[in-house]
Amino acid sequence: MKTRKNVLLLFSKLPEAGRVKTRLTVERGGVLTQEDAAALYESMLLDVVAVCLAAFDACTRRLPADGANDAYELVVSTAPAANADAMRGLLEREFGPLEGDVAFPMHVITDAGASFDAHYNDAFAQCWDAGADCILSMGADMPALTPDDVVRGFAALHELEHMDAGGIVLAPDQEMGVSIVGWTRGTSFDHEGVFYNPSGLTVLPAYIEKAREANLPAIWLPPVPDVDTMADLMHNVTLVDALDYCSRFDGGRAPARTLATLRELGCDEVRVPPNDLMDPRDAIDG
Repeated sequence: MKTRKNVLLLFSKLPEAGRVKTRLTVERGGVLTQEDAAALYESMLLDVVAVCLAAFDACTRRLPADGANDAYELVVSTAPAANADAMRGLLEREFGPLEGDVAFPMHVITDAGASFDAHYNDAFAQCWDAGADCILSMGADMPALTPDDVVRGFAALHELEHMDAGGIVLAPDQEMGVSIVGWTRGTSFDHEGVFYNPSGLTVLPAYIEKAREANLPAIWLPPVPDVDTMADLMHNVTLVDALDYCSRFDGGRAPARTLATLRELGCDEVRVPPNDLMDPRDAIDG
């Protein structure tokens, strides 16, 4: 039986001060220094990688509905090419050898192009050329990602493999974008016109419009929030804290690295001032 090659394509920059999560920094209206923003991003990246590896383990323990022989690997795509060795070093320091006698190989590639869309298309093309049958892609700034999110994504892709024209899977983020997207080898699809869409569409409706125009099936995955703005960060602080507490009882995984960094930065709790922006309650409250 042919082995089905499942690739999780993780887009990530090297965590360098002044080059990642700059919207969280004081210079751009946030509260973090450039160094602290980079430290937070590194923690999120490593937590996301750990979740992906745990999800691969869960996937291999489940009997595929179609009886396929599945293999899973993680491909971290970064840019520019000069940062590839440093990215490999970061991953090796945290997780050990990336290839060879390992349960789930990790590879570092570099993506290139003149636009966000082109970078994504380039990374996908490299994975298809390397023999991928299914690609599930995401960013590295999602500390609330769980193994179940990844397992669901690959299960949906396996359903779409049996469609004549394939199809896409996607999970929205919290602000009209997409946090997870992927499709099968037999799907004629790409990212062209999705990011910074010239017609004004945001990423989620842009993907849906492309799928609709091609009459492609699409499978919805539960939303997974990412961290770009201070509002996103505050939302994710509450999620990380809740995941940590719930993990004591449900056997789930807490984003330990991100939580530790948030505590070190003094950003592990969110409080908001009282407000009266609510519907009238005079007929409800006694």
